[in-house]
Amino acid sequence: MTDNTQTDAATEELSSAAAGRASSAGENDGPVAGTVAGTVAVPVAGTKDNSSAIAEVEEQMSVLIGFIQANVRAAALAIDPALQPFGLKVLRILVKMGPLHSSVLADTMFVDRSIISRQVKQLQELGLVETRPDPEDGRARYVAATEEAATRLIAIRESDKLVIFTHMNNWPEEDLLAFAGYLKRLTTQ
Repeated sequence: MTDNTQTDAATEELSSAAAGRASSAGENDGPVAGTVAGTVAVPVAGTKDNSSAIAEVEEQMSVLIGFIQANVRAAALAIDPALQPFGLKVLRILVKMGPLHSSVLADTMFVDRSIISRQVKQLQELGLVETRPDPEDGRARYVAATEEAATRLIAIRESDKLVIFTHMNNWPEEDLLAFAGYLKRLTTQ
């Protein structure tokens, strides 16, 4: 177990214990200022208490998630009315990474292989993916986005109708790159 994992586990354990004590004592009638409802802020020893700032980040991320969900739904509909948002995620990964084995695609998306199998079948029916034999192992197959899928993804990205594009199109490039860097930093820790 890494130090970060141990710290996270200890913080979660302390938070649960503190929440249990507060609710059993009748002291937890509502959210604590600077925390998300149902959580308890437990600063790590020797660190600055940033709970108010983190709560604001969480709030803004909730709004961002709503924009992203709307964006994904609109993009999926623009590609094909029968395309589900999860299928769009599969297509984006395949276009970005190239052909993948179903098992690698499942691992990349943190889902069971059976989910990928069903999704690939649906995407094949829509003409958006194809399977190809693995030249090194005839039993295995690659899943690849079709040219049509790639063309449609490019078309929706160029459309002004997408929520995220509309909101961020006027940002300076350096702001966009900084924001992307912050998100990467958050998601890779």
